[in-house]
Amino acid sequence: MNPPVSALAKISPANSVEDVQGREDTRGINIDRVGIRGLRHPLKVQDRANGVQNTVSHVDLYVDLTAEQKGTHMSRFVELLANNNEQVFSVESFAKLLAEMTQQLGSDKGYITVRFPYFINKSAPVSGVQSLMDYEVTLNGQIEGDNTRISVEVCVPVTSLCPCSKAISEYGAHNQRSHVTIKARTRGGIWIEDLIDIAESQASCDVYGTLKRLDEKYVTERAYDNPKFVEDMVRDMAEVLNNDDRVEAYSVASENFESIHNHSAYARIECEKDL
Repeated sequence: MNPPVSALAKISPANSVEDVQGREDTRGINIDRVGIRGLRHPLKVQDRANGVQNTVSHVDLYVDLTAEQKGTHMSRFVELLANNNEQVFSVESFAKLLAEMTQQLGSDKGYITVRFPYFINKSAPVSGVQSLMDYEVTLNGQIEGDNTRISVEVCVPVTSLCPCSKAISEYGAHNQRSHVTIKARTRGGIWIEDLIDIAESQASCDVYGTLKRLDEKYVTERAYDNPKFVEDMVRDMAEVLNNDDRVEAYSVASENFESIHNHSAYARIECEKDL
């Protein structure tokens, strides 16, 4: 007859179970990154207008593993997030999370990527009607010893209108929705909204969740009066970021989903500023 579960617990307490990950590995091969990927987790993030915004994130957490170690402790990654569940994410708190992770896992290097939708209540340009716009935001962080590097990335939908089409056509010009991406490593003190503002201000026109007829007239004419190639948009964003002392390094990219072709137009600029 098998003993009850309670009896088994007494016979085999948890602290007597072997830690298999703690065994020594004999193959002599380091692992660059090991951890968990695609963990969905609630997130509190700083919001310029409201102080704090609640969203849902997808998180990747990795550390390095020396050749002597057989495995890492996967449960500690989940526990790390659970213990910081009430933490409001910022560049400063993200740096602390990286340091805490490498300390708990006994590693020299650590990497965390957090992806989440970010919402802004945006007013239409003429009617003022409000609706939510969503933006894809990614926080990337890595730590090696005392060196921590954190970047903020936003993907912003905008409108672009082709200067060539406008110049050669007797009337009208083709336009398209574009995805503009800004990735910036900063000195701190920069809002997600600041990067979104840069992207939207350098496009032919913003896009909005809700537009009335007068708003639609405005955005159509605004784009027509402000034509930009994909090259124009990335150069204009780069110029703004070059003059922003908060930004240490950046990349800007634009993908225009062409309305008259079955392919996209794309441009990208990368810069490590000499501050």
